[in-house]
Amino acid sequence: MTSEFERNLEKYADLAIKVGVNLQPGQRLWIRAISLDVAPLVRKVVERAYEHGSRLVSVLWEDEHLDKIRYQYAPRDSFEEFPTWTSDGARLSAERGDACLFISGRDPALLKGVDSELITTYQRTWSKHFKPFNDLRMKGFVQWSIVCPPTQRWAEKVFPNETPQDAEAHLWEAVFKTCRLDEPDPVAFWRKQVANLDRRKEFMTAKGYTALHFKGPGTDLRVGLPEGHMWLNANFMTKSGVSSLVNIPSEEVFTLPHKDKVNGTVTATKPLSYAGSLIENFSLTFSEGRVVSFSAEKGEEVLQGILEIDEAAKFLGEVALVPHKTPISQMNVLFLNTLYDENASNHLALGTGIRGSLEGGTDMTEDEFMRAGGNVSLTHVDFMFGSGSIDVDGITDDGVAEPVVRGGEWAFDV
Repeated sequence: MTSEFERNLEKYADLAIKVGVNLQPGQRLWIRAISLDVAPLVRKVVERAYEHGSRLVSVLWEDEHLDKIRYQYAPRDSFEEFPTWTSDGARLSAERGDACLFISGRDPALLKGVDSELITTYQRTWSKHFKPFNDLRMKGFVQWSIVCPPTQRWAEKVFPNETPQDAEAHLWEAVFKTCRLDEPDPVAFWRKQVANLDRRKEFMTAKGYTALHFKGPGTDLRVGLPEGHMWLNANFMTKSGVSSLVNIPSEEVFTLPHKDKVNGTVTATKPLSYAGSLIENFSLTFSEGRVVSFSAEKGEEVLQGILEIDEAAKFLGEVALVPHKTPISQMNVLFLNTLYDENASNHLALGTGIRGSLEGGTDMTEDEFMRAGGNVSLTHVDFMFGSGSIDVDGITDDGVAEPVVRGGEWAFDV
């Protein structure tokens, strides 16, 4: 590795600690490392965490190839078995006030050809056991963040015409650029970026639209918004008053759709990488909030599996706006990784809603949240439908349509 690469890797780790989870002196850190290939960054992060004053850093290592082996050889009736010590440990960590960092470098096509029914059963089982932890996370009790460093197998899918070594180097270069590690001070850059997104979310919240109407190639969708909805960015504030930037990079502002007031059709503009499989060229049609029909050229059975995780997976939990000319979009790289691709495109999420995007939502019971228009599900899966051809109108209380996005770009300045 070159000295420049090492310096960038150190800046990446620094960013994850200081801006991502915003680790506090004396705080513990729990890391979920989703691939053994992310070890170089994990080691740098652990080093930075201790230098920053952490009392204890714990790492839960996962190997996606072991998951594939299980799919290939384990009994079909065993996929509701689960190592509960992992989910119990995550919950106890959250209850204790630890920060949590997810470091993932999945191969987007590792599980191609694996029985989608088994994948659905496993994902449902995992989500059920991790729900107590995720509830604490979504209610603002946990500082958390996600970073996705490249791995060679992932890079080979993004740049299939290059040698494995060149592909990985090319993907690292793209990730360093999207995370703004080429800036003189990446930490200062992201603090300024959060301030810019703060102004955008505050403008949208003040508008108080009752709905958004999306129009573009293959898309004509009206998304109702609940009373009391608030626009957010990825800089979350815990109940103890500590912020964390949950996605690095981040270009979005988002809010809560009303789960029963979504009507029309949306067509994805980017493939969706989900649990080691790719879903391509797909569309969904909604009526009164619920997906009533869907199709995909590839991975349709995987898409069906997402929708069958539970009944609420057929409803939306997030609507996000991202200008088409973000640096990530203009790189013209299809990352095959939702963390990056969603920050190049408007996106929606099937499944559970984000509590903080509804006034008082983090203190509501599940029944109260759903009565207010929120969705409660075991899953939350983002998919991208933005482009340079999308228009978005905000619908006011009196039914007037105001331009919010034109040709993929904001129609107003803040």
